[in-house]
Amino acid sequence: MCTRTGYSARFEIEMLFWYASATMTGKWRWRLHAILLAAGIPVAQTAFAADEWQVIKISGHDYLSVENVSRFYKLPAGVAAAGEKMRSDTANPLEFVSNSREAMINGARSWLCFPLIEQNGKYLVSRTDVAKTIEPLVRPHRVAVGKVDTVVLDPGHGGHDKGQVSRYGNEKDFVLDTARKLRPLLQAKGLRVIMTRESDYFVPLEVRAQIANSARNSIFVSIHFNSSGDNPNASGFEIFSFTPRGAPSTSDSAISSSAYNMQPGSNVDGQSMALSACIYHSLLGHIPEYDRGIKRARFAVLRLTKVPAVLIEGGFLTERGEGKLISDKDWRAKLAGAISVGIENYRALGVKKQPPLLVADYRKETKIAPPPPVVHEGAMKEADASLISLVGESKFLPPQQTATPSRMSLQSAPIVP
Repeated sequence: MCTRTGYSARFEIEMLFWYASATMTGKWRWRLHAILLAAGIPVAQTAFAADEWQVIKISGHDYLSVENVSRFYKLPAGVAAAGEKMRSDTANPLEFVSNSREAMINGARSWLCFPLIEQNGKYLVSRTDVAKTIEPLVRPHRVAVGKVDTVVLDPGHGGHDKGQVSRYGNEKDFVLDTARKLRPLLQAKGLRVIMTRESDYFVPLEVRAQIANSARNSIFVSIHFNSSGDNPNASGFEIFSFTPRGAPSTSDSAISSSAYNMQPGSNVDGQSMALSACIYHSLLGHIPEYDRGIKRARFAVLRLTKVPAVLIEGGFLTERGEGKLISDKDWRAKLAGAISVGIENYRALGVKKQPPLLVADYRKETKIAPPPPVVHEGAMKEADASLISLVGESKFLPPQQTATPSRMSLQSAPIVP
């Protein structure tokens, strides 16, 4: 079962009401009404929809038909045949692939927790995905986004951990420069910005998360560039938020369902998915890179962070053309500008309560280059001191005491039980 707290819990309670009330009459339905009212859920939102969800149970798991999902959201939906390549230019706001976790939602590739299955001529999507994936991506403006005062920017790697090394330079340097370019853009919007590192040193993963958890009304944005050891042509953007309890990560394949349930969930799952959507649509809308999708992972910084958190992979250093782009400071400034717009759109969800811009909206707009960011080098030591006061001096090891890194990237390593 998924963690049912906050926004996604409210949505799942409504789903349960619709399912249960279809079989209830008289006093029992009114008692359920009273329970919902006590939970702060207006009956007017649910009473009309007693037969809205038609839950189909298969091997003890709940599913809903694609037709049911399409009808509820009033959005056209399509299903491609198993093995068929997903088209990025599909006209359907909801597009699925039979026997696959791949989907297109509002013009961006997204990955479900569980594969779409076929039963008695119907295509079925898991109830977990309706509540945890489709709902926050289709209606992010309904997510209970709180006040956002602080953005914690996390340039991955640092110090002994170089990240991916390419012919053009090291990942740790490119992500730090991107974060430095992004900081003044966010500050210009009135946001407080904290960097988990200001220069070339390594910050332990738990400290990066603690910095975000200690900051008031914060979100966490970790910045990385990608690599592939077996496919030099791999390219494109992708973004990750934490995997829900009871579900596999996007990269998981042959793992038993019992292993999923051992993993913790997140109390801000819906908020993190909405943040992913806002940033990712801005990235794809402003920069014409390949769409690898909105994904789930149990990376350490996502697992340990208790505030809305995402990890951005801004292209592949191992792909020759993309690696050269990443090494260009002007391209990194453009990337920072796109991330900035996405963060601002997420913050606006809690104020305007309106759908954010999508990929297609951005591509229709006239592009205006962001002003060149100014990095105040003199502020670096002061910022470092503020981090030490926030989480404690003992959390930062002197460079000479740093342990030798393992061959696996320390920042990207998942935490497993």
